[in-house]
Amino acid sequence: MNRIVHGVSALASGRILLVDSEQARVDYLENIFSFIDYKVKVVDDFAELQTQISSKGEDPCVILVHGSDLDESELEKLIKKIEKMSVKPALLVLQGEDDESSNWKADSRFIGCLILPTRFDDLHDLLHKAQIYREQQLSENLSQRPLELFRSLSGNSRATRHINKMIEQVAETEATVLILGESGTGKEVVARKLHYKSTRRGMPFVPINCGAIPADLLESELFGHEKGAFTGAISTRQGRFELASGGTLFLDEIGDMSMPMQVKLLRVLQERTFERVGSNKTIQCNVRIIAATHRNLEEAITKQKFREDLFYRLNVFPIEMPPLRERVEDIPVLVNDLISRIETEKRGSVRLTPAAVMALAQYSWPGNVRELANLIERMAILFPYGVVDVKDLPEKFRTGISVVEQTGALPVVSISGEEPDTVAAVPRLPNEGLDLKAHLSSLEMNLIQQALDESDGVVAHAAKRLNMRRTTLVEKLRKYGLQRSQESTGF
Repeated sequence: MNRIVHGVSALASGRILLVDSEQARVDYLENIFSFIDYKVKVVDDFAELQTQISSKGEDPCVILVHGSDLDESELEKLIKKIEKMSVKPALLVLQGEDDESSNWKADSRFIGCLILPTRFDDLHDLLHKAQIYREQQLSENLSQRPLELFRSLSGNSRATRHINKMIEQVAETEATVLILGESGTGKEVVARKLHYKSTRRGMPFVPINCGAIPADLLESELFGHEKGAFTGAISTRQGRFELASGGTLFLDEIGDMSMPMQVKLLRVLQERTFERVGSNKTIQCNVRIIAATHRNLEEAITKQKFREDLFYRLNVFPIEMPPLRERVEDIPVLVNDLISRIETEKRGSVRLTPAAVMALAQYSWPGNVRELANLIERMAILFPYGVVDVKDLPEKFRTGISVVEQTGALPVVSISGEEPDTVAAVPRLPNEGLDLKAHLSSLEMNLIQQALDESDGVVAHAAKRLNMRRTTLVEKLRKYGLQRSQESTGF
């Protein structure tokens, strides 16, 4: 299911159960809903509503209840009835403009409140939320997404495909893997995928953050301790090496480990044995080691903050994670994947318009994928089952982005450069839809060509204007077949 949708797309038709006893309101709502192709079934009271929900036939997509017609006990019965339905309808509360304030609007079990008389935009937004809510229910009913998919490295960029290929190559071996990259790039995701693809899949995957545990406690955490080994050791305890026996031990932020602990870890890696703190009994070590760090370990070696012999022991098969700003082609895929994760964990849902996704592609992402995940979760809280457009994004994600209204046409999103003549107008999603991947690729290619033209074909200067590495730009030039036109520039 495509989760990147246009904010003004046509609403799907459906069946609405309306609980209201006032004929004037009923007539008003029936006229409105029939105009937008929704079928309305009116029931006078809660008993008839129960009958309608229980009857066989088309399930309602929305149940619309007037706040004065339902008390708390009836609401609880209604919720229990809805919970038993295979596809749960969206629950909306109806309230007159002059009605006294009611608690229904703030009740989380209602996805929205329709205030009468209503504006079309408000009604449209509510029905769109109900449509998204129903899509989520249908999606959950058709297939439960396995948790293993969230261990995948999502994206279609060249860098992501290369990393996935490396994972496939090394997963079934016993080689020690060192994952390098900025914080938030998904190093633990790669470690989990390596474990999932390995022959140790059925055994434990045990992570430990070496930078989050004080140096004097890390030895006990890794190797365990005997009762009375130190103050507070009131019982014998297994360490992470024992807990991971037969499986994989993931040493996150290995670059923050103290020098004394590095020596002890090196001995374990070399001899495949260790002793608990306070014991002289040797324990055999049968684990696969995967390490990760955001630090430059070679630089740390020169500063004598990391042991060179440990580095070479860990650096058997290095995997370098690119920052998100260097693989913006993956953002639409990541957005869909993160929304799927929220839905599977039953924490709501949200959709993003193509313009919003395009705006995210212009952001530099210092927090990488973790920052994107936090943003999607925040949007799902702020706009539950809603559609997020550019204007709804936090300000820092809209830098250089503005929405300009055009007379007689849909609005366009403008991406502003440093000079007035570098504004590129990108049309909003047309009624017939478009291929988002191809559209983003076309936009990227045009911006690269523009940067090259303005830099007289000098790739280094163009890369600086695009805020990317020269090598990354060279790869993109090959990808889009632009390098031939630049052969005379002397890359």
